[in-house]
Amino acid sequence: MVNSEFKKKKGFGAKWVWVVVPLIAAIVAIAVSSRNSSKVSLVRVIGKACQCARGTPKYSGIVEDCCCDYETVDHLNKEVLYPSLQELVKTPFFRYFKAKLWCDCPFWPDDGMCRLRDCTVCECADNEFPESFKKPNRLPLNDLVCQEGKPEAAVDRTLDSKAFKGWTEIDNPWTNDDETDNDEMTYVNLLLNPERYTGFTGPSARRIWDAVYSENCPKYLSQESCKEEKILYKLISGLHSSISVHIASGYLLDEATNLWGHNLTLMYDRVIQYPDRVRNLYFTFLFVLRAVTKAADYLEQAEYNTGNTNEDLKTESLVKQLLYNPKLQSACPVPFDEAKLWKGQSGPELKQKIQHQFRNISALMDCVGCEKCRLWGKLQVLGLGTALKILFSDDGQENMVQTLQLQRNEVIALMNLLNRLSESVKFVHEMGPTAERLTEGHLFGYTKALISSLKKIWSSILQT
Repeated sequence: MVNSEFKKKKGFGAKWVWVVVPLIAAIVAIAVSSRNSSKVSLVRVIGKACQCARGTPKYSGIVEDCCCDYETVDHLNKEVLYPSLQELVKTPFFRYFKAKLWCDCPFWPDDGMCRLRDCTVCECADNEFPESFKKPNRLPLNDLVCQEGKPEAAVDRTLDSKAFKGWTEIDNPWTNDDETDNDEMTYVNLLLNPERYTGFTGPSARRIWDAVYSENCPKYLSQESCKEEKILYKLISGLHSSISVHIASGYLLDEATNLWGHNLTLMYDRVIQYPDRVRNLYFTFLFVLRAVTKAADYLEQAEYNTGNTNEDLKTESLVKQLLYNPKLQSACPVPFDEAKLWKGQSGPELKQKIQHQFRNISALMDCVGCEKCRLWGKLQVLGLGTALKILFSDDGQENMVQTLQLQRNEVIALMNLLNRLSESVKFVHEMGPTAERLTEGHLFGYTKALISSLKKIWSSILQT
């Protein structure tokens, strides 16, 4: 009797083994097949023109907290901003960036490792970058105004258009690096060090962003959170989205053949499937654009001297074309209204708090283990810090207008950041719908195949 029951149980267990094993095998096979087909599809879409979404755009209406709508931003970016910025960042003045690439992380030991040689940075030889960069033309000391620590509650939407005399060496109160310490700085040709996939992944990379968000830029969901705190989060989120888009648009698809192209699945996973991240990208783009347009008079009179007269004249012309483009001035004259911020008695205190948080974020860039990632992180954070400095540079006292002072490096970072954001907005607008169809199509195919396999397995169970 016991033996008979044991045999029945053994037979029943064996039956389920025959059910479970094929089920697991089917799931694994479908997953592998889906993954492989995803790679093939990604390779096929490289270089092909995107198929724009039909019907109502997914993002329409006014960009939150801004003064322009999505349709206008996409049109202006395609027709005006993107072409101008692409030319501008290739000029000698804007393609060389000065940075500290060898700094100890002030928060933890650097254990970041890069898997690819693309992680390293090609530094410039001394005879490559412009001679004028080595000897900065400084303003007289009595013209240098340091704004750190001053109450700056009310914001004037105009800037002093005083004649430009040269580049200053004043540190930016919004960022951490000491830009006056030239002995530790190195020049980098940005065109030779593009922002793209480097293989820098894993816990070390995640720790940087975890520290940025959790310690310095938490997501303020409470209704009691002020607008200024939410804006800091949106700026960092938008920058993060832009970086992810550039990694996805310049991705190493096949290391063996050194095949680079678009990884639309990665872009979908990191950005497209989260509407808030796309909205924050547009917000950050308009925020930085507003800083550039606000500083138009200052930037127009700047000295873009590299020693190459023809190139310098071209740079001046491109800057003016960008700043005073009639299409931009008529369609989106004030991309972001900064005058609404820092109101009330707590304005100065709140400003110092957020300024301190952004300085911490700037300091975190020294903890990035990947050298090329550190370069672009420092440049874009400095660019964002420069935008903050421009928009909130007034001390708010009546009859007193603080003269804006910018370093050469700040202007280079600002324009390159605007170009990075412009590229990201364009890529998301053009390739976002394709990424959605591609990814959602694979998910649908995976689900359909899985259901079909489960039906067959269940049918075999019923027949036994």
